[in-house]
Amino acid sequence: MKFAHENLIVYQRALEFISWSQDILDSISGTSAKNQLERASNSILLNLAEGNAKFSKKDRARFFQIAHGSAVECTACLDILVARKLKTESEIVLGKDMISEIVKMTLGLLSRNESFLAEEEPGLYGLSGCEEDEEVEAEEDV
Repeated sequence: MKFAHENLIVYQRALEFISWSQDILDSISGTSAKNQLERASNSILLNLAEGNAKFSKKDRARFFQIAHGSAVECTACLDILVARKLKTESEIVLGKDMISEIVKMTLGLLSRNESFLAEEEPGLYGLSGCEEDEEVEAEEDV
């Protein structure tokens, strides 16, 4: 049996990030950023699953916002690892790219549930998360 949240592309990408980040977690010890990265990456996945199971748009949006925040938190954890010289920029670039896609997708889910973050322009984000750069460049040319 497959649950509905398992069909979400963003859920699959979050699971891929958890798998990718395990090598990072296994290679470091003794830092709070390690624990926080593990918790934040788990939080993305758990909140996507729980949010997708909610019936009201408001409830769904609340969990998708938490997943979005946890994804952004993961990027900060990766930055901390670089700042503390536990990892290099090149070692985390793939993870940040993965999280960037997850962030864009969660914003897409939020736009479908009519809940936007005040500082974001939801029109820039699609569910695939691949159009942002093209749309921003097109707007700058106008």
